[in-house]
Amino acid sequence: MLHIVNKSHAQTNSLASCLRLAKPGHALLLTEDAIYAATQAVAASSGIAGAVKTLKVYALQPDIDARGMAGKLVGGVTAVDYGGFVDLVAEHPNNQSWL
Repeated sequence: MLHIVNKSHAQTNSLASCLRLAKPGHALLLTEDAIYAATQAVAASSGIAGAVKTLKVYALQPDIDARGMAGKLVGGVTAVDYGGFVDLVAEHPNNQSWL
C-alpha cells in the first residue's frame, strides 16, 4: 500500500494517523508541506526517523526544491520526481491519501 501525505505534521494529525496505521513494508510518499516532516531538524519528533526503519519513505523532489529543503532530509528518505510518483502509484494498486 502507498500512503500519500501532503500536509505538514505541525498543521494536521494526518501524518501521525498514517504512521500509526501503516504496516511494515508499506510505502509513504510525502508531498507539498509534508516534506518538512522528513527534514533532519524534525524527523525524530514527526515520527519519520522511526518510520524509515519499517516503511519505504519517499519525498517529492519538486516540493523539496520549492521549499529549499534539498540536502536537509533525514537518511532513509528517497527523493522522487513526478515520474517516480507515477511509478509508485502504478506499483501499489492500493493507495491512501491522508487529508
